[in-house]
Amino acid sequence: MRKVQLSDRLQAVADYVSPQARLADIGSDHAYLPAYLIQAGQIDWALAGEVAQGPLDNVKQEISRQGLNGKLIPRLANGLAAINPSDQVDTVTIAGMGGVLISQILAAAPQPLPYQHLILQPNTDVATVRDWLIQHGFKIDGEQMVQEGRHFYEVLSAVPGAQELSDRQLAFGPYLLEEQGLAFRAFWQHKLSQIEQILNRLEQAQQTQTATYQDWQNRHQEIQEVLSYGKRTEAN
Repeated sequence: MRKVQLSDRLQAVADYVSPQARLADIGSDHAYLPAYLIQAGQIDWALAGEVAQGPLDNVKQEISRQGLNGKLIPRLANGLAAINPSDQVDTVTIAGMGGVLISQILAAAPQPLPYQHLILQPNTDVATVRDWLIQHGFKIDGEQMVQEGRHFYEVLSAVPGAQELSDRQLAFGPYLLEEQGLAFRAFWQHKLSQIEQILNRLEQAQQTQTATYQDWQNRHQEIQEVLSYGKRTEAN
């Protein structure tokens, strides 16, 4: 049996899973995450939900390869419909999808969601996920940004509770904004450079009086303010 090795992105998700959690990994992608957690002794049981037969077959192959029959349950279903009440799931992980799709998966289930812990890794539209969470009875209690090569990934941990976030906190993440780690600063510096290229093209096209130019300029200014705040915090 070959032990599962996680990418930095999935390791960040795994680090948020509480010991002995009853886990449902939705859109499991070969079930690497739950397989790793079971092998590590962090949890005893998990289910891996897939919406299509092909990916589910990949999950079954991984279960067989790792000798996890009875501990890791493959299930064919759409989103959170993979979870039965008898499973007693308390933790849900959804990783590697767009933020709009993750929000749709959460919204499609009967509300309020009965889970005690959501760990989400949206590839895009992270603010959409944050907004959905606070509008539906969850509060963000942890965030991490991970860099893999040229790609950056945000991981959100959320638990039941009330929370209010400003527009800036929704966009940048309340914890990420405060901590401003290396990956966070590298990501937003990269975004800053991209916006500067867009502004230069608009200036060359003599579009500086347009609403589009103003929107990009406002976004550029906000990122600069956020990064400047981080520098001031470090200085203190």
